[in-house]
Amino acid sequence: MGLGKWIGGFLGWMVGGPLGALAGYFIGSLFEDSSFSIESDGGGYQTGEYTREQTYQGQRNSFFFSMMVLASYIIRADGKVMHSEMEFVRNFLRVNFGESAVTQGEQILLKMFEQQKQMNARNPYAFRTTIQECGAQIAANMDYSQRLQLLDFLVRIAQSDGRVASEEIKALKEVASFMRLSESEVDSMLNLKSNTLEDAYKVLEISPNATDDEVRKAYRKMALKHHPDKVATLGEDVRKAAEQKFQQINDAKERIYKARGMK
Repeated sequence: MGLGKWIGGFLGWMVGGPLGALAGYFIGSLFEDSSFSIESDGGGYQTGEYTREQTYQGQRNSFFFSMMVLASYIIRADGKVMHSEMEFVRNFLRVNFGESAVTQGEQILLKMFEQQKQMNARNPYAFRTTIQECGAQIAANMDYSQRLQLLDFLVRIAQSDGRVASEEIKALKEVASFMRLSESEVDSMLNLKSNTLEDAYKVLEISPNATDDEVRKAYRKMALKHHPDKVATLGEDVRKAAEQKFQQINDAKERIYKARGMK
């Protein structure tokens, strides 16, 4: 996939606002590099009517760019860029979106780190404010399930070095709030990989004192909002990533059911 398709085919809502400004900064900085050229098929479709294929590609491109922008905030939350976090992003993009996405995603991240440094040199809260505005733009234009999938990706980045720092948890909860998601959804995702019964309750966002009926209702609610079909419009690769999370939710439910003797 040419880089022109990656950054040139956003949906209309990505043209303006803080995300559009960051995309413009990214594109402009690349043109300053004389060795860089955009490979384009003439398919820029930022305004006007969209074909079905253009809408599909625009949704994916907008999702991916938003994902990289928010990832830059989480990765730098503890004041350093860990090799393990960058490698996780590379592997995630390689597995889910193809080899060409690795270079493209890394370029976006590096430019966002640079922009964060420049903005925070003038005002230490400047980039956070931009992320807050980006979150509001995402919340207004992406559906609930797509925002949950974005959050899941960010949580997995924070977990990639085997330890989630308090600064990263704070940043994750900030971003969740910016996207109109809850802190309990962050806590649930942070415990998806755990095999303990205590954490299984956290995954379903309920207390161990919940009744069997409340457990069943909580599981149905989680299964509904995290069902992979809800992000199918973003492509089979994104759907497969959602399937992994969905299976972990089912595993948590099975641990609770087994401990309670429920069927």
